[in-house]
Amino acid sequence: MIMIFLRPKNMNEAIPASIGAVIVFLSGSVSTADLIDISSKVTGAAITIIATIVMAIVLESIGFFSWTASLMLKVSKGSGVRLYWYTLLLCFLMTLFFNNDGSILITTPILILTLKNLGLKVRQMIPYLLSGALIATASSAPIGVSNIVNLIALKIIGMDLYMQTEMMFVPGVLGLVFLSYLLYLVFKKEIPQQISPHSYSIPLQKNQLYHPLRKNDDVMFNEKKKLMINMLIFVFIVRISLFVASYFGISVSLVAVLGSLFLLIWRWVYLKINPKDVLGKIPWHILIFAFGMYVIIYGLHNIGLTNLLLVHLKSIVNDSLLHASLTMGVITSLLSNIFNNHPALMISTLALTEMGLDPLIMKTVYLANIIGSDIGSLILPIGTLATLIWMHILKNNKIQFPWMEYIKVTILVIPPTLIFTLISLYLWLLLVFV
Repeated sequence: MIMIFLRPKNMNEAIPASIGAVIVFLSGSVSTADLIDISSKVTGAAITIIATIVMAIVLESIGFFSWTASLMLKVSKGSGVRLYWYTLLLCFLMTLFFNNDGSILITTPILILTLKNLGLKVRQMIPYLLSGALIATASSAPIGVSNIVNLIALKIIGMDLYMQTEMMFVPGVLGLVFLSYLLYLVFKKEIPQQISPHSYSIPLQKNQLYHPLRKNDDVMFNEKKKLMINMLIFVFIVRISLFVASYFGISVSLVAVLGSLFLLIWRWVYLKINPKDVLGKIPWHILIFAFGMYVIIYGLHNIGLTNLLLVHLKSIVNDSLLHASLTMGVITSLLSNIFNNHPALMISTLALTEMGLDPLIMKTVYLANIIGSDIGSLILPIGTLATLIWMHILKNNKIQFPWMEYIKVTILVIPPTLIFTLISLYLWLLLVFV
């Protein structure tokens, strides 16, 4: 984990995960049979996430996200406050339709380009950038398909995507609304009331500079409108199809792959863009990273870590639904901030499978773990890979934002959001499922 956090010489996170996995395997903590079991749990989740990223790459290549940013500025009508709320909405939808890492990777550079074009100072840009990053990452809580580690945990628990969303979407969204409001209160004084009157004329193409005499932005915007709306409808249909497939027991990863292939072929036929460009942009290392991390966690599981958790937590978890939610959600949050949310969620989920819990309690505790992993993990930048990627993008764009400045905000908004969302989960399940 230290190597993943420090990333010496910009080392890919899959390398230390792979080295750790090899060491664990050679030590005998993980058997060949375990590796086969791990493959069955990780592969489907990784393929689903990569297929989703492919769709995002295709849409980025036709200017969908730049067009969306233009629309966002256009409807803001010169109000910095409206722009703030539309930014959070954009980041939420990006994660909802794609995934949290993809949302950070694609949305952050576009937001930086947009905000620089508006002539905002760094202190004025931070409310948009930090709030957007926190919402983008936390938005993977309402639906499991937006985060690879959530999908892996789903497989371990034996819970389908449809049921997870049915139980989690409402409390997850309530938590996001609560977090958004807290962030607004924190940044209220820094958000500019007015933005430049020509702010809707942002570059629709990368590296294209704004010029006040250029008059073709509106023409370009309107020409792309029909195409972009059609793309959005298609992505929405694919996303809904994932839940339908889960409900009927059809492979979610298969549906995701078919959706991305259709989009690739459509772009090739109608826009004459060869699919080869996507191959170089796909983060194939996600497969290796997820597999390597899970091998390490499985090794810890086999030598007794989950049994240790079992001894200390089983009585608390069995006490009541509320105690179970709060306890496991907070513990997973603390583990995530120390060790990153990938290993933290995997450890807590493996422990759950051996507690012999009532099915409803087990599902509730699993969902509490998701809240701790996706929302509670945001107190420190090392809590999620998405946040580390965000910090790296800021650094590459010469935007100085120290860790302490990050923590000054998250320590105020994340703990209350974590508790609020966990209680919302308990009340929602009590209202609908008990």
